[in-house]
Amino acid sequence: MSQMGGANDYVFQTRWVVPGSTVGEIRDVLSDPRELPRWWPAVYREVVAVERGDDNGVGAAFDLFTNGWLPYTLRWRLTVAAHGEDGSAFTGRGDLTGRGEWHYEQQGGDVLVVFDWVVRADRPLLRHGSVLFKPALSANHNWAMRMGERSLLLELDRRRGRNVPAPPTAPRWPIIGAGVALVLGIAVALSRSRRQH
Repeated sequence: MSQMGGANDYVFQTRWVVPGSTVGEIRDVLSDPRELPRWWPAVYREVVAVERGDDNGVGAAFDLFTNGWLPYTLRWRLTVAAHGEDGSAFTGRGDLTGRGEWHYEQQGGDVLVVFDWVVRADRPLLRHGSVLFKPALSANHNWAMRMGERSLLLELDRRRGRNVPAPPTAPRWPIIGAGVALVLGIAVALSRSRRQH
């Protein structure tokens, strides 16, 4: 991960090597946002289709309710920008604003999956507390992508007719969550106070 201009800007790249698979299998799983809560529940709580898009799905839009291992949730809109044989792209707007691109490359019997995500955290709590909590927010993204890799492998096995366990979910931290929310709230208040003086 490298940093862009602002304290709340992020550039991530995730690489997965998916053994014993084809680009077509990967594309089939990753190209339908409506299925994300079923097979990647650690991150995607709810997906609601709001725009249909063209015959290739370009322009289709989905309202997402997402989380990670940190005790906050995000609401944002994913709009499909491109679909191709070897990848896809989308834009995000809302609590997360940016552009994501999936790339698939067949490497013998495996598939290299690369996800590039250039994003700005626009939710006020994350935006104002980003200087203090940027490492935690980056770690949250990395955790989410590890859960995605594990969930993708399970989903591929399920589609091949194998009996698989349920995919991983996000932890629930009621007491710790309240503490982190309090610390984030204090960070936001301090940030606003500094800007006013």
